[in-house]
Amino acid sequence: MIIQDSLKKFGDYVLLMRRVFTIPDRWREFFKRYISEIYKLGIDSIPIVITISVFIGAVIAIQMQKNVVSPMIPAYAVGLATRDVILLEFSSSILCLILAGKVGSNIASEIGTMRVTEQIDALEIMGVNSANLLILPKIAAMVSFIPVLVVFSMASGITGGFLIAQFTDIISVSKYIYGLQSFFNEYYIWQAIFKALFFAFVISSVASYYGYKVKGGALEVGQASTDSVVVSSVIVLLLDVVLTQILF
Repeated sequence: MIIQDSLKKFGDYVLLMRRVFTIPDRWREFFKRYISEIYKLGIDSIPIVITISVFIGAVIAIQMQKNVVSPMIPAYAVGLATRDVILLEFSSSILCLILAGKVGSNIASEIGTMRVTEQIDALEIMGVNSANLLILPKIAAMVSFIPVLVVFSMASGITGGFLIAQFTDIISVSKYIYGLQSFFNEYYIWQAIFKALFFAFVISSVASYYGYKVKGGALEVGQASTDSVVVSSVIVLLLDVVLTQILF
């Protein structure tokens, strides 16, 4: 029964995406909504991305220094490990899990409210492709702006570790910076951005689906928002395993 229900939802999702990815009837309206969504979903997310990344970078640096006690491991390994953890996992996968909660719930609740207040029905009566009008700008904005958020996260996380080195005696600044520069692989940055593009599409499209398909009232909108966060988070984690295996 669970499998059958999941397949039904997947089929509905595919059919909805088929309606979403059509040529917009009015490009001017599309770009207007696209710019608005970039501000709402992307730029408004920068403060929380920077804040969380700084603290995570600081915690990683502290944990690495406290747990790396073997004399066989050089001191600069703290900076190296902090950099690689930030680049390889946090700034792509974990960051997108955080955004699934913030951005995903926002999208689902916004579209869900439009559904229960019959605004979407009104658009359909007027002959407007509501799926294309409402959902495509959100997906386009999220996918196009996620590289910016990833770069902000990387820079902030590494800065968090640097602040620990600068204002505490846990590790010296010179050794931390030397570790950051040691064995640097530019591919890690591109890999994180590439994975984040897929995650951004999953977050925005799944949240849009749950909001668009909601039935009932305010209670159902809240439930749809919660379901979208849970489902998109699980898909992001599964996709992370697959993409990491493929890219490496």
